[in-house]
Amino acid sequence: MIQADMHMHTWFSTDSEACPCDMADEAVRKGLKTICFTDHFDKDDLEWGEEGIFDVDAYFVEMQKLQEEYAGKLNIRIGIELGLRTYLKDYYEELTKKYPFDFVIGSVHNVPYKKDVEGNILYTDPAAEKLFTDRTDKEAYRLMMETTLENVRTSDCFQTLGHLDYIVRYGPYEDKTVDHQKYQDIIDEIFKTLIQKGKGIEVNTSGYRDLKTCGFPNFEQVQRYYDLGGRIITIGTDSHTSDRVGENCLNVAKKYQEIGFDDVSTFTQRKRD
Repeated sequence: MIQADMHMHTWFSTDSEACPCDMADEAVRKGLKTICFTDHFDKDDLEWGEEGIFDVDAYFVEMQKLQEEYAGKLNIRIGIELGLRTYLKDYYEELTKKYPFDFVIGSVHNVPYKKDVEGNILYTDPAAEKLFTDRTDKEAYRLMMETTLENVRTSDCFQTLGHLDYIVRYGPYEDKTVDHQKYQDIIDEIFKTLIQKGKGIEVNTSGYRDLKTCGFPNFEQVQRYYDLGGRIITIGTDSHTSDRVGENCLNVAKKYQEIGFDDVSTFTQRKRD
């Protein structure tokens, strides 16, 4: 089974100060064979003040240098995590054609939650909790899933859908468990759309930190994806600090085998290895 961590963030992301070298060293120490840096690129995300984008040219200079330094010790892939919004489809298509990314994660970090006085649609990150104002948990979760479905139907610039259950991490509820059956109709459409487009999902192991038992999405939903015909699946820690590189990746890989997957998916030049 391939030992890989395909989702991690460095100081190129606005929410991380991690040194790429430290993360690579930790990956080697933990016996990983492949890692992929996937720093945040959230065009138009002003939720936290500064737009969540970075200098892609500088990113490639640093990451390609790192690839040379660790050659023979660690396979380093250069990726990106895009914050999907349907109206950014063309923008992201141009971005991913311009640069030779090995792997692109498509994630939904922002949800259209209301309109301003002029009728413009306003977006919010669930982490800011505005999404949950005047909504029940069921209404908020359904809106998130509906937004995710709309994005996977619209966008084609990514290889896997990141952390399907992202909203669970930030819901302001003591009970972080979710009854997925309430949203299974939408989740199934998300999975079917991804499968039809030849795209995969990830298990984001940060869920172990929040839920203590599994990643995002949970393994029942991974089983559902498999039963519907999905075979492309990655593991990512979503680490923003070097100590979390590779965290719980082996546990997830073993569970993949139990479900029926042949191996963990990795990518080079946006093609599955």
